[in-house]
Amino acid sequence: MPDQTPRELFARFQHNVLAGEGGFDEEMLAEDVEIEMPFAPAGHARRIEGRAAVAALVRQGREALPIAFEEFRDVVIHETADPEVIVAEYAIVASAPGGRRASAAFAVVLRARDGRIVHWREYQDRAAITEALAG
Repeated sequence: MPDQTPRELFARFQHNVLAGEGGFDEEMLAEDVEIEMPFAPAGHARRIEGRAAVAALVRQGREALPIAFEEFRDVVIHETADPEVIVAEYAIVASAPGGRRASAAFAVVLRARDGRIVHWREYQDRAAITEALAG
């Protein structure tokens, strides 16, 4: 796999999400990748370390989440002084069982090295996600 920039890895993440494959595929993750979700609800992992653990969580999450992601909206990518790091802001629109549509906002700090994601810190609009899933 040729080295991918942080922007290209984020675009690949978007493609994977919309294809229903979860956000990450194993090839885009460094062996020692770290995923953080500082505001994850109680009972959910706030930190996942290692490619295999992240891949397993992605598979499990897609199987358990009864929604179809339709589009990314309001995507803004911020470059930083560090060429390995971008900050991405976006909203994801999804449809839930019964045809309900909802969106939630996210912000991600992505660090890539040697063409793979080494760190991903994700901030989610938990209230919007909870409301959408509760229906």
